[in-house]
Amino acid sequence: MTSFKRAIALAATLALFPAAAHAGTATSNLSVTATVTANCTVSTAAVAFGNVNTISGSNVDGSGGITVTCTNGTTWTAAAGVGSGTGATFASRKMASGGNLLNYSLYTDSGRTSIWGDGSAGNVTIGGAGNGAAQNVTVYGRVAAGQTSVPAGSYSDTVSVTVTY
Repeated sequence: MTSFKRAIALAATLALFPAAAHAGTATSNLSVTATVTANCTVSTAAVAFGNVNTISGSNVDGSGGITVTCTNGTTWTAAAGVGSGTGATFASRKMASGGNLLNYSLYTDSGRTSIWGDGSAGNVTIGGAGNGAAQNVTVYGRVAAGQTSVPAGSYSDTVSVTVTY
């Protein structure tokens, strides 16, 4: 076979196979965004004084707590209301049993010197900075001695806790 014939045969063979297609490309960037918002949750554990002997002449102390969980870096303060007892104040909250009242106080320290409230008139709030995990804070309570006229009964109160962040 001559060179010429070989070239024609090769050309004919190549004509049977299509040329490879060239794929085009295009590129773009996809933006991905998120905003982490400051958030907090609060839960409580009751202050349970147990049995109170009002004629013993002794204070009865108890403790409970709050658990605050806030987004990392979020500062927070926890305020307490006066409770639902008639005539309650931050310094003298009132547990009720029917129409009967038993005075008590809530504190932020184990020495029971800082009254927990809303930060006004000499009372204090509890504060912290969130770290993304639950933060447990003890709340201290005291039923003061000297309430000898309080009759026997089951006494209770509800204090609202508000976390501001």
